[in-house]
Amino acid sequence: MNPIEITLQALDAAERAIPSGQPVYMLNVLRYRAQARYEDGFDAAPCSGREAFHERYRPAFRRLAAGKPIAPMFSGPILASLVGSPSERWDEAALNEYGDFATFRSIVDTETYRREVAPHRHAALEDFRLFALAKAM
Repeated sequence: MNPIEITLQALDAAERAIPSGQPVYMLNVLRYRAQARYEDGFDAAPCSGREAFHERYRPAFRRLAAGKPIAPMFSGPILASLVGSPSERWDEAALNEYGDFATFRSIVDTETYRREVAPHRHAALEDFRLFALAKAM
């Protein structure tokens, strides 16, 4: 299994843990590959991992999510790590607000996402963390 895959088990566990009907904030922590690595048979021109993510994954995700209650809150480079393993390297972080967890799931738990969107994320990222957050203030 791909270590950056969003699994059905993870979605089910998150759905049980996250109260329904309230906004959820998804924090993405990203490390790009120098060169995107697509699966055999996926037709895509060579590019960097950063290009695959920003020029292919994000536009494909936005098309699939069009009309849903989603608001980008932040996206930018990680400048320094103050706490953590010195060998750990992250390139960017992004924070997006979804109307609720069901909205997020309705996008990523689809055959269209798996077929047309996720391959760009898989090709682009060497490592990835995704955290579901609630606003407490």
